[in-house]
Amino acid sequence: MALTVFQAFDIFLERLTPLPSERDAKARHRLSVETSLKGSASFGVHRFRETGSFGHGTGIRNHCDVDLLVSMTGSKPTSDTALRWVKEALKASFPMTIVEIRRPTVVVRFAGGAEQWEILPGFRTSPQGETPVYDIPGPASGWMSSAPTAHLDYVNGVNQQAGILGGAKKLARLAKAWKCYNQVPISSFYLEMRAAQYMAAQASFSAALHLCGYLEWLDQIALADMNDPMGKASRFSACSSTATKTTALSNLHTAATRARKAVTAEQAWNTRQALDYLDLVFGHQFPKS
Repeated sequence: MALTVFQAFDIFLERLTPLPSERDAKARHRLSVETSLKGSASFGVHRFRETGSFGHGTGIRNHCDVDLLVSMTGSKPTSDTALRWVKEALKASFPMTIVEIRRPTVVVRFAGGAEQWEILPGFRTSPQGETPVYDIPGPASGWMSSAPTAHLDYVNGVNQQAGILGGAKKLARLAKAWKCYNQVPISSFYLEMRAAQYMAAQASFSAALHLCGYLEWLDQIALADMNDPMGKASRFSACSSTATKTTALSNLHTAATRARKAVTAEQAWNTRQALDYLDLVFGHQFPKS
C-alpha cells in the first residue's frame, strides 16, 4: 500500500526517536564520568545537569550525544583553562578513550565513537533560588551566559500550546535529522530554539507544511543570531565560524527549495514526487514505501 506524506512523516518520526535501550546504555557511563570530574584537583563540582537533545526529547536515534553541564566551584579561570581542566580529568580516568576539546565542550568518544558525551564546564552566575544562569565557554573564545532550565521551559511551553501539541519538538527533531543526515555544520541547540520560536506563532502543526515554512524562514533570516527568548542569557549563534555558516546556508537553501517542491507536489496530489523530494531533504533516509 502506497504511503501518504502524512503517514511517511509518522513513520519517520517514530524511527528518529531514540530507543529506551539507547538511553540505558548511555546512562551506564554517567556515574563514571561524574566520578572522574569530582576527583579533579583543579576544580570543585557543585552539581551536574543534563542538557541538550536527549534530556529535551528532541534527539535522533543513534545520533544523540549526551550533554552534561558540570557546575564548577571556585574562582573562574579563562574558558580555555576550564576546558583543559575537564579534558585532563577525563583523560586521566579514560586513558584509552578519545577525549578532545571541541568548543564549547569537551567530547568523550566511548566505544570508538559509537557513544559520545559532550561535557560543558560552567560557573553559576545567578543567585540561589533564581533561575540557574551559567557562564559557559563561547563557540570561539571567552565566556557566554546560558540558562538551560529556562530554555527547556520555553521549548516545553510552546510544545504544549493548544493546537500544536507536540509540534515544537517534532519540528525540532526533523530539523536535527536534516542536520544529521546531511552533515550540516549548525548548532542543534539553535535549531531547537528556532523551531520553538517558529511554532509559537502557529495555530496547528502539519509536518510537511511547517517543516517547509521553518526552513524557508531560516533561509530568509540567513541564520541570524537569536536573542534568548527568556531574557536570561546571551544571544546565540547558528554556527561556530563564518566558514561553517556559509556551508550551512548553502545546505539550508537547498533543503528549503526541496521542501517547497515537496509541498507543491503533495498539493497537486503527486505523492510519489513529494516523497522523493522529502527523501532528498533528509539525505535519503525518508520512508517512501
